[in-house]
Amino acid sequence: MSALPNRRGPRPLPLHLMLGAARGMAALTMPLPGMPLPGMFPPLPGMPPFGPAWPSWNSGWPRSKAGQAEAMRIAQALAGLDPASRSPEAFRAAVLRRLWRQDAQLLRGLAAYRRHPHRRALIDPPVIWAEGSARLLDFGGSGRPVLFVPSLVNRHYVLDLDEGASLMRHLAGRGLRPLLLDWGWPGPVERRFTLTDHVAGRLERALLAAPAGLVLAGYCMGGLLALAAALRRPDRVAALALLATPWDFSGDAQARGLARLLPGLEPLMEPAGALGVDLLQSLFAMLDPYGIPEKFRAFARLDPASARARRFVALEDWLNDGIPLAAPVARETLGGWYGENTPARGEWTVAGLPVLPGEWRGPAFVGVPARDRIVPPGSALALAAALPGATVHIAPSGHIGMVAGQGAEAALWRPLGDWLLGL
Repeated sequence: MSALPNRRGPRPLPLHLMLGAARGMAALTMPLPGMPLPGMFPPLPGMPPFGPAWPSWNSGWPRSKAGQAEAMRIAQALAGLDPASRSPEAFRAAVLRRLWRQDAQLLRGLAAYRRHPHRRALIDPPVIWAEGSARLLDFGGSGRPVLFVPSLVNRHYVLDLDEGASLMRHLAGRGLRPLLLDWGWPGPVERRFTLTDHVAGRLERALLAAPAGLVLAGYCMGGLLALAAALRRPDRVAALALLATPWDFSGDAQARGLARLLPGLEPLMEPAGALGVDLLQSLFAMLDPYGIPEKFRAFARLDPASARARRFVALEDWLNDGIPLAAPVARETLGGWYGENTPARGEWTVAGLPVLPGEWRGPAFVGVPARDRIVPPGSALALAAALPGATVHIAPSGHIGMVAGQGAEAALWRPLGDWLLGL
């Protein structure tokens, strides 16, 4: 039997390799007592010069545990060398030898991921509605229907990731009837869509095709779309569940930084009418540039046959299987949500009407990951505060880990299922 082809990811691979090497640049530009500062590295296009304060994407970088650990390792590597007894050239060479050993581990982790034998084998459940690129998947069951709305920039199957790693199948096993909206790959029609087209068009018609009295659940930006749809069609929606859903971007420096990139992204969106997958992946990578190389170094130390390695591969495959974001939606989200904070200011509109969570009158569940790098907990908690009588659940996990990580069942699946069954 022929060998499985190597994966394309992690995407974009050159960026990940560059970020892995960036730690060496940072280390070599950090001065120690008694050690003269090495020469400045020339700046890369669009990047600040590498110097003692580099990297500085914003004041919050690195913000993750992996990023903080990476900065600590650089400091420890430097502290373990005695600059007073070496020439600057010898000191630099010693730092590079130590970092090269760790870079070799990064390459081993990348290679181990790309050749890992696991491939997702779950079969999609029946489709009960379809329009354009969108489908509504029915996971079965005779209990209360729960329609899940994922983000527009990632594949739907993060909620149905793998055997033993599927929120949808877990809830079906508890007697509920999960439905999952797959937005699909945007074709020429969808690339002209605005958020109004998605909410008042596709999502609303999916609601009409589903059983009435359902719970509408949204994950990440899908939560904002679900909220807007529920406010438009309270006759179809009995309750709301919003998971890792952003709302108030006023305190998020990274969101404002991404908004400032929008003018420069316009020429890149023009040819295809969308932000491409690799460009989106690059933007997400910059949220935690140290963390991404570190997770592959950690993967190199795992037993490839372990359950933990399999889950890592399944999640990485999903992350690298992204979806382009239609240019009109990119402008609304980056410029409006991120740049102008339109949701929290009551200025985000769908079909001309503002989306105001205070107008929701049904039960609501808000799941907030405590270690979320993509949606700061304060942003999601602001939405919970604006929803009258919302049940707030703080999950001890990250943005993706809450729905598909090793600890997802305890962090979210069971608490969410309990709430749904108690309605």
